[in-house]
Amino acid sequence: MALDADANKASKRWLWLLLLPWIAMIWVPSYNKVEPQLFEFPFFYWYQLLWVLISAVITALVYFKTRRRSADRSQGGVQ
Repeated sequence: MALDADANKASKRWLWLLLLPWIAMIWVPSYNKVEPQLFEFPFFYWYQLLWVLISAVITALVYFKTRRRSADRSQGGVQ
């Protein structure tokens, strides 16, 4: 039981990473500007598009880190 609780705590710690994209997007004054431009796109637009990609990577990372822990627990209960 103690191992399950520790694994659950470690699994929940990874979920905190999901707040990073939310914070980056909710804090509009940090990216509400035109310069620097990338391929003639203002910073406002390419910054948000970049966070779409970063969010996908973070979500995949959190998924795989938490999935292993829950899969290990379910296999341990079957035996």
